Amino acid sequence: MEEKKTETTNKNVKKANLLDHHSIKHILDESVSDIVTSRGYKEDVRLSNLKLILGTIIIVVALVAQFYNKKFPENRDFLIGCIALYVVLNAVLQLILYTKEKNAILFTYPPEGSFTSTGLVVSSKLPRFSDEYTLTIDSADPKSISAGKSVQFTKSVTQWFTEDGVLVEGLFWKDVEALIKNYAEEEPKKKK
Repeated sequence: MEEKKTETTNKNVKKANLLDHHSIKHILDESVSDIVTSRGYKEDVRLSNLKLILGTIIIVVALVAQFYNKKFPENRDFLIGCIALYVVLNAVLQLILYTKEKNAILFTYPPEGSFTSTGLVVSSKLPRFSDEYTLTIDSADPKSISAGKSVQFTKSVTQWFTEDGVLVEGLFWKDVEALIKNYAEEEPKKKK
């Protein structure tokens, strides 16, 4: 019976390769998403859905260009149109990623029963060859009257991982919840 208990607790352990900063960032970002959604914020997937739809359209354009039933010299104008459309749609997708998504790992709706009308944008950074993890919580609509001030913390990832690469979730959970609480306590920006 005790063996089964240790097996189930080992399955819930989040372990990272400490030599791979992408692995560390992925585990921390995944934990942040779990923490924020457990606090009553529902994930807003509209931007992800838009990117998926746009990507699907790009793939369809490429497939139509590839398998069009006329051979090359006859379909030259059609191919040029497909290539131009492919380039334009990819540029639009990159523009969305650059302007809207940036370093965001989570977009949320406001919590139910809340007085604010904006959700959160949670973003993170873990630069290469650095152990400094920066977590930022911002308003999904910074121009809104109910938007709070942006809050962030920067801490070393070494305080959240054991030597074996296991995430000490309790410590990380406390830091992220303190940041969420700090955001909630900030007074909304006043219009100038």
